Amino acid sequence: MWTFVNDKFQPREEATLPITDLALQRGYAAFDYLRTVNGIPLFIEEYIERLKNSATALRLVIPTENEWWVSRISTLIEKNKIPHSSGIRITITGGNAPDFYTPVAPNIVIDEHPLTMPGEALFNKGLHLFTYDYQRDLPAVKSINYLMAVWLQEAMKAAGADDILYQKNNIISELPRANIFLISDANEILTPDKNILEGITRKKIVENAASLGKVIKKPITTDALWQAKEIFICSTTKRILPVTTIDNRTIGDGQPGPITKALHEQFIIMENEIAAGKFQNI
Repeated sequence: MWTFVNDKFQPREEATLPITDLALQRGYAAFDYLRTVNGIPLFIEEYIERLKNSATALRLVIPTENEWWVSRISTLIEKNKIPHSSGIRITITGGNAPDFYTPVAPNIVIDEHPLTMPGEALFNKGLHLFTYDYQRDLPAVKSINYLMAVWLQEAMKAAGADDILYQKNNIISELPRANIFLISDANEILTPDKNILEGITRKKIVENAASLGKVIKKPITTDALWQAKEIFICSTTKRILPVTTIDNRTIGDGQPGPITKALHEQFIIMENEIAAGKFQNI
């Protein structure tokens, strides 16, 4: 498998970074992650824009021309020739800091690996979420800081949960690697508006959802969870997955709801059309 480090393609097993890199020394780095379908990277321009926004927020200077990124990602896809679906992770580190503290010229790593998407069985079963009082630092930045999410894995598994939903002062925000939507009794499609990473999948759902209900971005309380008819999460690696239980309380009738199913079907059709060259991939 090939990877890309600082403008050089090389076998992954030969790829290295200096131990002085701030990603290793201080956990200071941004990244982004996109997916391919049959060798076609989905929504690549939007992922690149988000990556650039994260780098700017962390004061890391990187190439600003989208074509610079597209050409290297495309070359990596061609070299690896991964069938069906792959994940591509782009990491922008804080660089090789002589004082182990001050960001300098970043190291850039682009890596690709095979990716298996969630199947029908998981969709039909739905997810059980575990709520936790926490707010990510710099939530608009897709950083490599997953300290809390990793630390909570033991408690999450002990609770029989599949994932963690963050809330602060009874206002929900996001999951460690996903956004969340609620469907109200009035068929309003609700999603948190602050203290979140603006997901690309979330953005596409908002664009596609108008035919199914009014989309509202607003603060959402934990009490609203128990009043929702449907809840689902979304991300690059999950598409859309229903939530049927939160903190051992059943959501709606405990089954994936009709709006969740319709949005899921819409999304799969859209990505298949992109892969077939029938849809503008932006």
